[in-house]
Amino acid sequence: MKPSKESKTKPARKSLTQAHIIEGAVKLADEIGVDALTIRKLATALTVKPMTIYHYVPNKESIIDGMVDKVFSEIDLPPAISDWKSAIRKRSISARTVLGKHPWAVPLMESRRAPGPATLQHHDAVLGCLRNGGLSVEMTAHAYAMIDAFIYGFAIQEASLPATTGEEMSDMVDVIIETVPADKYPHLMELTTEHILQPGYDFGNEFEFGLNLILEGLDRYRKKR
Repeated sequence: MKPSKESKTKPARKSLTQAHIIEGAVKLADEIGVDALTIRKLATALTVKPMTIYHYVPNKESIIDGMVDKVFSEIDLPPAISDWKSAIRKRSISARTVLGKHPWAVPLMESRRAPGPATLQHHDAVLGCLRNGGLSVEMTAHAYAMIDAFIYGFAIQEASLPATTGEEMSDMVDVIIETVPADKYPHLMELTTEHILQPGYDFGNEFEFGLNLILEGLDRYRKKR
């Protein structure tokens, strides 16, 4: 018995939505970077025609707005606990982890003229955490700027390093040591041999060290006011 025409019909493709487009754009940017992302490449990745995407979003800028909001939605909000430093620490560590997955997003996080709901919710939650911790409005502004400058800057630096652990760096360092006179750069050689190449070294550990310094400094300043 021959199969009916209905049985030969291909299953309907999952309906495209703005959320699917944004998710696809984030995934594609993770692979090729946001600068290389185009509507045509996104359409190919989503197996649709470019004009189909324009039915849901007007242009690439709108897509980027949604992508940034999607990244903000992945970052943990500071938990509602009495210890504001612990809450901000948890949120900051989450932000670094998320930005490590989406390095293209770092320069865009505070650049959008039309921030989405997740972005606004995130900022409001962080501000509320700092205010509930006893920081004045002015000091909250200083603290938020300082903390995020550290997070974004660290994320950029970490993403640009050719290696981040002592094990990964060993071969590269061996080449440098062989070609560079140790007596010409004694402090650099000291740091490399006595710290970076020691078992367990990980550049990522510098993040929590720096974050703790900032939070402790802010807390001491708060108590003096």
